[in-house]
Amino acid sequence: MDTLFNTKFEGDAASHSQPGVQLKSSTYDLQESNVNLKLTIVSTVGFGDQINKEDSYKPIVEFIDAQFEAYLQEELKIKRVLHNYHDTRIHACLYFIAPTGHSLKSLDLVTMKKLDSKVNIIPIIAKSDAISKSELTKFKIKITSELVSNGVQIYQFPTDDESVAEINGTMNAHLPFAVIGSTEELKIGNKMMKARQYPWGTVQVENEAHCDFVKLREMLIRVNMEDLREQTHTRHYELYRRCKLEEMGFKDTDPDSKPFSLQETYEAKRNEFLGELQKKEEAMRQMFVQRVKEKEAELKEAEKELHEKFDRLKKLHQDEKKKLEDKKKSLDDEVNAFKQRKTAAELLQSQAQQAGGSQTLKRDKERKN
Repeated sequence: MDTLFNTKFEGDAASHSQPGVQLKSSTYDLQESNVNLKLTIVSTVGFGDQINKEDSYKPIVEFIDAQFEAYLQEELKIKRVLHNYHDTRIHACLYFIAPTGHSLKSLDLVTMKKLDSKVNIIPIIAKSDAISKSELTKFKIKITSELVSNGVQIYQFPTDDESVAEINGTMNAHLPFAVIGSTEELKIGNKMMKARQYPWGTVQVENEAHCDFVKLREMLIRVNMEDLREQTHTRHYELYRRCKLEEMGFKDTDPDSKPFSLQETYEAKRNEFLGELQKKEEAMRQMFVQRVKEKEAELKEAEKELHEKFDRLKKLHQDEKKKLEDKKKSLDDEVNAFKQRKTAAELLQSQAQQAGGSQTLKRDKERKN
């Protein structure tokens, strides 16, 4: 991107240890001569770095749909300001392909298939100086064949305008573009040029014999920029808008092929919404009543268990009380019996003492006599 727009965009290199795909968006205001350009670059950070790549395309699709949704919401407002609206829809997807020289990865085919109805895809072979010229030609043919056989619709430069039909037709034959990027300038001859210096030689970025970078820049920025914007609006956004409005119940005609009334559609959707709301309310009421009944049953069951526990404890208490009373009675009987025995013993002892005293008195009388 730095090479393409001949500037230095801010941004730190991302690591390859991301847990998932993250989209990072940055907007820049560029100016060249009297031409101003608001450029938004969206990077798919972490794309293809995970072990499980099954859902790698989903964050990209969701991001593109979110931009469409934002534009649709602005379009549906009563007071629209689309002429001042910052259009964040993605107008071009530069899809970089690794220079393997063999075939496309499954991830590339799946992702491009998911994106071709949502964005203008321009396939690009990155770091194309990594493979030889003959291998590059075969690789381009292989990529084109795989895209066609898998039904992937890439962006075709328009040929209906006579002023650009010839150059665009020629450029369509060069797709996918094989590019090289460099921010370093080397002196080649008497000119400073962007190039990559290798031990075996120098690769010039803007030399069409070395790569297709000039073709990409010409097609993307100078010739077809407006067509990319128009294709995004008339094809991809309209498809999203139509699907979204159909989901909301809007149609062009009713079953009788008469123009569909917006007021009738609104009323129908409103009544449908109120009906669903009433159903949900009734379902919630029934659920509430059911839960109250269940709670009452639980409380009654708990109350029954408490009563049963109370009765068991009461009976246990009565049994313990009866045992204690019986034991007390037994102890009282033993105490009374002990008292009776004690009284009888004391009486016998007293009688014995009295009898002993009488005998002593009798013996004394006998001695005196």
